[in-house]
Amino acid sequence: MSGVDLTRRALVASGASLALASALPALAGSPPRTRPAKPLLMAHRGASALRPEHTLAAYAKAIADGADFVEPDLVITKDGVLVVRHENDISGTTDIATHPEFAARRTTKTVDGAPVTGWFTEDFTLAELKTLRARERLGSVRPESQSYDGMFQIVTLDEVTDFVAAESTAHGRTIGLIPELKHSTYFAGIGMPLEPRLIAALSGSAYLRRAPVIVQSFEVSNLKILRERLARFSNVQLMQLIEDPAHAPYDTIAAGKPRTYAEMLTPKGLAEIARYADWLAPATRMIIPLAADGKLAAPAGLVAAAHAAGLLVGTWTFRPENHFLAADFRSSRGEDARNPAGSVAEIKRYLAEGLDGFFTDDPALGRQALG
Repeated sequence: MSGVDLTRRALVASGASLALASALPALAGSPPRTRPAKPLLMAHRGASALRPEHTLAAYAKAIADGADFVEPDLVITKDGVLVVRHENDISGTTDIATHPEFAARRTTKTVDGAPVTGWFTEDFTLAELKTLRARERLGSVRPESQSYDGMFQIVTLDEVTDFVAAESTAHGRTIGLIPELKHSTYFAGIGMPLEPRLIAALSGSAYLRRAPVIVQSFEVSNLKILRERLARFSNVQLMQLIEDPAHAPYDTIAAGKPRTYAEMLTPKGLAEIARYADWLAPATRMIIPLAADGKLAAPAGLVAAAHAAGLLVGTWTFRPENHFLAADFRSSRGEDARNPAGSVAEIKRYLAEGLDGFFTDDPALGRQALG
């Protein structure tokens, strides 16, 4: 998921197991998709409010706290292995800056049309990345997670899959995976496409051939390709992520035919999405935007519109600190203060719109909101 919340200006402008598997409609067949009996709880990068994101510790905590799905964001190594990081730039989520042997590999690249300076996974072998340790991305904003800095390795998709399979057995319930393909056009452009490796992982894992899997992306063309190539996997669904309405998926920009997310959210655009994806997942404030005072305004009607097009609807991301909450739900303890009650109340307000699933950094609070 995008690590940066949409700006308030853009937000206001945007106006036990088999039961879980059976709640997910099969890919084959026409819309409308069957809605789950209860909204699905998706752990955003694991329990990332409490453990460094995308670590086995974050996934373990998420599963223990009741997540239906855990999210591994996927990037790639120099030797072609899918690893789990939010971005290919690992400057902010690892201790790489403390490794003098890698200092010369710090560089600037253009990723999705924007310059980024840092260290990039595609410049390191898996063995080299395994020498690094994860760090809390938000630092002192999340002191509990920060206390685990330096303890955990970068992990591969295969390692996450095996871990989730083991946890599924231990907890006696099926746990889904919701991987996100990061920067697909960029990686394809440097000769390291993600999609064939994901398909190979799905084919090669007994767990991924039977557990619920939802593949997500902010791009469009990769999902259309996967729709065809994953047709034989009845347990796999596709999710179209939506961000700032004024922006466009990077693959459409690279192809010289930019199409904004706002255009994709028209009735015609939603009908087109429903032909290749099962889920629509806009940012929270696109579902209920913020008013000028920072409180929730009137709902935008997007959930109902997406349902009418035959799509399931998820949203990202609920976070438990005051800084991320609408003003209606903040406490008086300060911007960075953890506010569990406020987060639960905010999630409940969004659930009332009819969501089919949602991402949260703190699955225990999401489970409370679901009752």
